[in-house]
Amino acid sequence: MIARSRLVAIAVTAVLAAGAACQAHNREVAGRPGPSAGPRGFTLVATGDVLPHTPVIDRARFDAGGKGYDFRPMLAGVKPVVSAADLALCHMETVYGENGEYTGYPLFKSPPEVARALATTGYDGCSTASNHSLDDGAAGILRTLNALDEAKVKHAGTARSEGESRTATVFRAGPARVAHLSYTYGVNDLPLPAGQPWAVNLIDKEKVVSDARAARKAGADVVVVSLHWGTEWQDAPDEEQLTLARDLTAARTGDRPDIDLILGTHAHVPQAYEKVNDTWVVYGMGDQIAGPMYNDQGVQDPRGNESTLGRFTFEPPEEKGGRWEVAKAEFLPQLFDVDAGRTVDLNRAIAGGADLRGVRDRIRDVVLSRGAAEDGLEMGK
Repeated sequence: MIARSRLVAIAVTAVLAAGAACQAHNREVAGRPGPSAGPRGFTLVATGDVLPHTPVIDRARFDAGGKGYDFRPMLAGVKPVVSAADLALCHMETVYGENGEYTGYPLFKSPPEVARALATTGYDGCSTASNHSLDDGAAGILRTLNALDEAKVKHAGTARSEGESRTATVFRAGPARVAHLSYTYGVNDLPLPAGQPWAVNLIDKEKVVSDARAARKAGADVVVVSLHWGTEWQDAPDEEQLTLARDLTAARTGDRPDIDLILGTHAHVPQAYEKVNDTWVVYGMGDQIAGPMYNDQGVQDPRGNESTLGRFTFEPPEEKGGRWEVAKAEFLPQLFDVDAGRTVDLNRAIAGGADLRGVRDRIRDVVLSRGAAEDGLEMGK
């Protein structure tokens, strides 16, 4: 039997070939004109945690020929899907270092070249609130947001100033204005920077709802909330996730929900999608990029390198002031091959002959474990 690493390497080659034939990045986000998903709708794509451990950093240095760091090849496998969306959101879990001082777990400082790779892949913005947001204090936040700005990748969840913390991140996706908000359950007990209680958005139900309402009042047609939450290594959402999801999706102003989509990260493993109070909730997308992952029992766990890409097609309301509805909800299973240092679109890999159906099917079963198929969730291609 062919080794899994070789099968994945074959799959990576097939995916890269498909990506080369794909249309160039072309859409209307932040003022860039392009085709939308429907007559006047848009597609939103979201992916899981970008968590560069030391082996990932070493791979990026190898891919750059030993001069600097190049993370673009790692993401080439998902570029066709990401770049085709009207709006693409990632989760940048770590902060950036400088001058070659880059570290992995437990206090991450990633090369700022990650931001350039995200932009090249087609991401328009990233959530940045996570339990690692303060791994290098205020300086880490400053470097991270500066690098994302330079790469023209917007961000939400951490801030360099109080004014920035109060300003919603807004994108143009087709004809819609989409607000992106981001929060984390905590920061690993690290102290908030002195005089900067606003540096990282912490999860607080009342604040999340208040911020969503403020974004709507400011003109957002769609409000997307990213939450860094849940129990690590647990396939099923925990009670805190379930309760908060119910409460947030129940919040309404008049006849309209305050939040239109919830995107979860942190658990290291893919978790279920579910429609709650008529709003899609992704409890956990898993790690999109990470080194070899060891679970809470100290055992290397392949689930830590599995993830999903969520793709949601929104349609405009029939009447002005109505809700933009999700007309189509999809998930695409992914794998990060730690040997090759590449993201793999499992559907494309399997179509190319790789024997990865067991991985794909496990992810599918978890994603659909709370009945999402009955509400129309499909595995996309």
